[in-house]
Amino acid sequence: MSEAAANQASESYLSRGWRLRDWLFTTDHKRVAWLYTVSITAFFFLGGLAALVIRLELITPEGDVVSADAYNQLFTIHGVVMVWFFLIPSIPNTLGNFLLPLMVGAKDLAFPKLNIISWYIYTIGGVFTIAAVITSGVDTGWTFYTPYSTQYADRAVVAALTGVFVVGFSSILTGINFIVTTHKMRAPGLTWFRLPLFVWANYATSLVMVLATPVLSATLILLILERMLGIGIFDPALGGDPILFQHLFWFYSHPAVYIMILPGMGVVSELITCFSRKTVFGYHGMAISILAITVFGFLVWGHHMFVSGQSLYAGLMFSFFTFLVALPSAIKTFNWTATLYKGKLIFSAVMIYALSFVGLFTIGGFTGIFLASLAVDVHVHDTYFVVAHFHYIMVGGMVTAYLGGLHFWWPKMTGRMYPEIWAKVAALALFIGFNLTFFPQYLMGYAGMPRRYQTYPEDFQILHVMSSLGAGVLAIGYLLPLVYLLWSLRWGKRAPPNPWRAAGLEWRTDSPPPKHNFLEPQTVTGPPYDYDTIDNK
Repeated sequence: MSEAAANQASESYLSRGWRLRDWLFTTDHKRVAWLYTVSITAFFFLGGLAALVIRLELITPEGDVVSADAYNQLFTIHGVVMVWFFLIPSIPNTLGNFLLPLMVGAKDLAFPKLNIISWYIYTIGGVFTIAAVITSGVDTGWTFYTPYSTQYADRAVVAALTGVFVVGFSSILTGINFIVTTHKMRAPGLTWFRLPLFVWANYATSLVMVLATPVLSATLILLILERMLGIGIFDPALGGDPILFQHLFWFYSHPAVYIMILPGMGVVSELITCFSRKTVFGYHGMAISILAITVFGFLVWGHHMFVSGQSLYAGLMFSFFTFLVALPSAIKTFNWTATLYKGKLIFSAVMIYALSFVGLFTIGGFTGIFLASLAVDVHVHDTYFVVAHFHYIMVGGMVTAYLGGLHFWWPKMTGRMYPEIWAKVAALALFIGFNLTFFPQYLMGYAGMPRRYQTYPEDFQILHVMSSLGAGVLAIGYLLPLVYLLWSLRWGKRAPPNPWRAAGLEWRTDSPPPKHNFLEPQTVTGPPYDYDTIDNK
């Protein structure tokens, strides 16, 4: 190779091609990850803005900020945006897209063109859905439950359903890409039980994407056909069965919870082992528990339907499997704790995010056990207790993991360091603000406060005010990283290839990586997370 060719090969993926067409028609997985990051961030702040207006409304017991119809529409905007366009694609399509080929020693994903196509599908579907929801005032909630979506909602619900249907293909394409890459493109010596746990988590997530998403897609098509052609499928007025919709919807949507949280578990495993300077405790158990969560996730959808009139015996079985799915989750929490035990802990901003995840996920998981009990679930069903549980897992857990992973791999992605002190402030603001926002909702829900209500008895006002105050602190925790990470792109210090002295193939290449990731083929010879060897060098 000539010197000029060698220099060109060693240039980072960010060095050349800054025209718009270079980004919109790229097949480089790292640039596609950035396209997803920009899109997902925009959707996140749109959904967050709707949530802030909701919290402002709930400061007082009366509806005095927006009308009742607008309040219902805000709930739909918040739920649709956050679930379908942020929580589900966040870690797999951003960090997963960027890191998976690097972690397995590959030049790119298996199907680079499918990768950029999946971003186009996601963006077009997202814009189409948001336009339908905002301009036409769809107020079905993010679940599109019948009869809201079959009888009472505006006809624009068909447009919103179509947009979510289209976005499902993005998930399927991404899942196929990750599965094939993990199977076929691993570096020599990188056996299954040498894979980073982040790869295990994204592999399991991809299996759920590919197997469960078609069920949701078929359900949405049936709903559209019923709405447009008057075919009786879910609408009882036409001879349909609304409980059938719930079964089909939750058969996808409960596994979708694991699409959201499994990648976060993989991220946190990487963060804790690095900043405790210890090999992950029980690595094999961690990998197997990830797959176990994936399998059990397909068996528990009916616990959302304990009060729907389903068979008592079905309710008992779904309750049993819901208790059972807690076991692999508990294994992971135990192993994280054991990894921290007697470790050389480094309390960086990244570590604060990781510890926040463990704490919030544990609280959310414990309250999930409450909801697995039929008697307790009847009492707290459709109350703020469920809202708090969902947010502790999905927002407190997943978003915390996403931000922790973004901070951890930011130097690798950009070649720049960020101000550590501001990162710690943001991480603490997120943890404090989140608990102040959602812990009072457990108390409200157990006391009987229904969710989605615009007005409420004055007895709940103090707790609502605390929750709204926490939302303001939480907003600071979300806005600060946006500011200082963008600042770091221009003024941050240059990052070395491995600023954290971390294990993994992604740290063997430059920061930011060259276009084809590695200048020479990689070979793996040792176990994963061998921090004793790294620290003794």
